[in-house]
Amino acid sequence: MKGTSAAFEMQVQYLKAMYEEKIPFNKILGFKVESLQGSNVVVRFEMRADLIGNYFLETLHGGVISSVLDATGGLSVSVSLLEKLQGEPEEEIEKRMARIGTIDLRVDYLRPGRGKTFRAVSAIMRTGKKVAVTRMELHNDESVLVAVGTGTYIVG
Repeated sequence: MKGTSAAFEMQVQYLKAMYEEKIPFNKILGFKVESLQGSNVVVRFEMRADLIGNYFLETLHGGVISSVLDATGGLSVSVSLLEKLQGEPEEEIEKRMARIGTIDLRVDYLRPGRGKTFRAVSAIMRTGKKVAVTRMELHNDESVLVAVGTGTYIVG
């Protein structure tokens, strides 16, 4: 990140808390932010019985996978936008952050979601004035790649 200010660090911590505690669906998923290094994000969540999609195999539901990848991509975009808006008035930052939304999401399910814990990673591929594109991956606790995704988000 370019020279970070105390205000920027506070905004990033607020964003982390928002994604973990204020977004109800993320809270249901047990979404925990492990790392916010620039626009590279790592989140984790624990496998639970209520996240199972295949009853017989006891594997993660595909909707959970896509939701976590989407949220992780959105968090990358949010951090990237915060960084770009350093020094702008709070009202402008809030206005721009409120506009972030998913335009397109592609998920490739590579393997069944087996594991005790899962980690999703996301990085910005490109950011323009109106749109940002991210690449996401979901790994299990044995570092097996379960799914990959590409997300396109409105940012302007």
